[in-house]
Amino acid sequence: MVYFLVGIAILVVDFLTKILAKTHLSGPGSIPLIEGVFHLTYVENKGAAFGIMQGRGLFFVAVAVSFVAVVLWISVRVKNKPLLLNLGISFMTAGALGNVIDLIVYGYVVDFLDFYLINFPVFNVADIFVCLGAGALAVFFVFFEEKWREENKSV
Repeated sequence: MVYFLVGIAILVVDFLTKILAKTHLSGPGSIPLIEGVFHLTYVENKGAAFGIMQGRGLFFVAVAVSFVAVVLWISVRVKNKPLLLNLGISFMTAGALGNVIDLIVYGYVVDFLDFYLINFPVFNVADIFVCLGAGALAVFFVFFEEKWREENKSV
């Protein structure tokens, strides 16, 4: 239940920040917070995270919905999931849903966080949590999965 609430909190923060970006950034386009380093830049992304797969929003929606369905099935089926696994799943699911909601409602994803210094693609809060979730899952599967499976032989 806690992880469900974490996911809802991520969705709310993502939604609110995107509304603020649409309201305050779509006119000026870009506002430097640290000139040449970090800007708030309004971008309508018709692809997946970090602008990949432009124009394939429907494909991304299908993949994300399939991912969420699999995650929900695993979450119900697998008991005694460790913190890192639960957080990774919650973060990735909420991030994916945040961007899918944009694609369904607007036909594009609102991105606004822009690191000029390293020429990184413009991104949003949902993208941050997709990456954090993927990182948490990678750490879990590389370093902890084997021990967890041994402790939970029925999994």
